[in-house]
Amino acid sequence: MSNSTAPFVVIGTGLAGYNLVKELRKLAPEQEIVMITADDGRNYSKPMLSTGFGKNKSADELAMGSAADMAAQLNIVIRTHTSVTKIDTANHKVFVGEEPISYSKLVLAWGAEAIRPRMEGDGADRVFSINDLEDYASFRAIVDGKKRVLVMGAGLIGCEFANDMVNGGFEVEVVAPCEHILPTLLPTEAAHAVQEGLEGLGVKFHLGPLVTRINRDGDGVVAQLSNGTNVAADAVVSAIGLRPRLDLAVKAGIQVNHGIVADRLLQTSEPDVYTLGDCAEVEGRVLLYVLPLMASARALAKTLTGTPTEVSYGVMPVTVKTPVVPVVVSPAAPDSAGRWIIEREGADVQAEFRNEAGDLLGYALTGAKVMNKVALNKELPAIMP
Repeated sequence: MSNSTAPFVVIGTGLAGYNLVKELRKLAPEQEIVMITADDGRNYSKPMLSTGFGKNKSADELAMGSAADMAAQLNIVIRTHTSVTKIDTANHKVFVGEEPISYSKLVLAWGAEAIRPRMEGDGADRVFSINDLEDYASFRAIVDGKKRVLVMGAGLIGCEFANDMVNGGFEVEVVAPCEHILPTLLPTEAAHAVQEGLEGLGVKFHLGPLVTRINRDGDGVVAQLSNGTNVAADAVVSAIGLRPRLDLAVKAGIQVNHGIVADRLLQTSEPDVYTLGDCAEVEGRVLLYVLPLMASARALAKTLTGTPTEVSYGVMPVTVKTPVVPVVVSPAAPDSAGRWIIEREGADVQAEFRNEAGDLLGYALTGAKVMNKVALNKELPAIMP
């Protein structure tokens, strides 16, 4: 039962939620909007979490505004440290415990959660995921005065944190069960160029084995690897991946797959319920990056204010923040047929993924070659025209 006089309710105050509300305010200055967040609601850029140690930035210094600042700036209500416990789509209400909050439009922008590793040992409480500003603040406090950090995972997040923390003065070792770093993003030659750059900074890699056990060892831990190696560290960062948050949607009967399923209007399977950002799956795509999020915020603001607008994803390259060897990559669509054509000179790699007809479907650039992204972008097809 829709209530057109009820506010828009946005669950989540990350980049997706705040950018949507900023776009909404351009189109509907007087629309009543309530944002609900389980954390403190500070406005910050999540990609900056993996630059904080190298720049010696505290969590407060990474934040761009408090919840109170954002509420005043955007003329909205923000409820912080508040968890939605139930969504009643039939009656257009969300519940905080027993308290109902009516909505006319509901937006699920609650992002993705860190995948927690499963392992034996009594040192699991020394394993940290850095998925938001509060995580970052807690981890900075834990490693204050410490030197040795073990990073689990050699994907985008793991490599960014490894580069950042070694720049921040830490001794860093990385463990990951893959043949080369950034396995879902880079071909072997490009990955080797980045790995060699990180090794030049002092990062030590253990590629192939898993961490099977973490035991306390005084103020630190010892990680046992599946190949028999032991790695001592003061703290462990788990960067083994993210997955869209789905539980509340599932309980509400909203269709999910890898993410919350949405059409190109970003509407879910339920009327007046929309989604965007890291929790959303749009036409089969879950894209945990900033550019799709920004495009979604612009399109959804128009839809919510009465002009149905399908989201489109153009060419959206991903920048990996490994400053020792810069990386820009535009992955080919899954199951694309083609082959890599690769030129490498030291840290500078230009890898082009082309089909039999010679059409460019994706690329990976490292080092000085990242400057060629503009020209290559002109050749690429849009992700979702």
